[in-house]
Amino acid sequence: MIQRALLGLILCGLVPSIGSAQATFNKDVLPILQRKCQVCHRPGEIGPMSFLSYESTRPYARAIKAAVASKKMPPWFADPAYGHFANEKRLTDAEIAVLSEWADRGAPEGDAKDKPTAIAFRDGWNIRPDLVFQVPKPLKIPAKGTVEYTYVAVSAPFKEDTWVAAGEIRPIDRAHVHHVIAMVRPKGSKWMAQAQLGSEPWAPGPNRQADMVKANGGDMSVLTSEFFVGYVPGMEAQRFDVDRSARLIPAGADIVLEVHYTTNGVESEDQTRVGLELAPAAPERLFISLAAAQPGLSIAPGDANAEAKAVVKLGHDVDLVYMQPHMHLRGKDATIEALYPDGKHETLLRVPRYDFNWQIVYYQVKPLRLPKGTELRVTGHWDNSASNKWNPDPTAHVRWGDQSWQEMLSAPMGVIVDRTVDPRTVIERGGFPGAAGAQ
Repeated sequence: MIQRALLGLILCGLVPSIGSAQATFNKDVLPILQRKCQVCHRPGEIGPMSFLSYESTRPYARAIKAAVASKKMPPWFADPAYGHFANEKRLTDAEIAVLSEWADRGAPEGDAKDKPTAIAFRDGWNIRPDLVFQVPKPLKIPAKGTVEYTYVAVSAPFKEDTWVAAGEIRPIDRAHVHHVIAMVRPKGSKWMAQAQLGSEPWAPGPNRQADMVKANGGDMSVLTSEFFVGYVPGMEAQRFDVDRSARLIPAGADIVLEVHYTTNGVESEDQTRVGLELAPAAPERLFISLAAAQPGLSIAPGDANAEAKAVVKLGHDVDLVYMQPHMHLRGKDATIEALYPDGKHETLLRVPRYDFNWQIVYYQVKPLRLPKGTELRVTGHWDNSASNKWNPDPTAHVRWGDQSWQEMLSAPMGVIVDRTVDPRTVIERGGFPGAAGAQ
């Protein structure tokens, strides 16, 4: 396949032909790495090796060829037949052919004058944080056993309304992190009241939400909190300054981290940081989160194609910015569709091969207008058979649960509304408490 593609590209003059000038790192390979790979493959990021220089890249030339030819890398799982995404990292056939030819020819460096200008990455952050909050002291992670969701307050109450243009969460030990979510707790909310600035980390257990509601006399307002910025494996920094918008931290609110680790046989510790880049001024529009979720999962032992669905119906016009399907280790595929009020149906995103290790946020090239009454429908499939190499136990009857050996179906989404809109009116039906707070 690669050979046929390469031959066609040679005939079209898109890559150097045999016997003529060959592809070199500086002229041909480095521009591709800059566009599609270096965001992850550089010091301090998720990629296990750096592709910033020839010296650091050359030892992996053969591995690069194998990874791109199989389309294992760069990780990108959206079906190209549906949607258009601003952060797409899929390599073209021409780019794959160049990388393959370069490796086959011994990975030559080429002339230094052909090198493009290096990308000016920020050391330690992908945004320019004006505010940085950190877990006060390292959290210990045992080698074995179950680690429950843990809550840590990292900020004092904000004294005034604060508008945020971008956010980024940076764990120290990514290998153990299932997820970290920065939640905004409004003034007066009793949500995770035990987690206060300066107090010990609070791990209330898997029934935490039901327990809070019960302790509050059945009043659901105890769950009042807002998903703000998150981190799961493969997730990049998130921007909120799309189409004149920003996120709001209201005066009197504070930030509480929901931290979840998964043990892997090695003891460790983590001290996650959260960075916020402030908006230069109050925006015209408001960036908020919503989510569709299906807590009523029931996946039979050995079922290779179990299915479940989740729906959220919009109570207001919104502009859709991003979508992020979320499942656990048995996750097989996911699709997000829109059913419009006029009966029109549209597939917005199809992920035919879900990968728990790369939970990508799919950003629209341009925000998509969804009118009031639109239903966003999420369909997920799981492989609970022995043929799934990631399956923790194919004999288990699997239900919704926090841990990776249990399962979830949720789809956090980012939307924009006008600032005059009450966020509480955006969801007419469905959704999930805290808007993705149960990742």
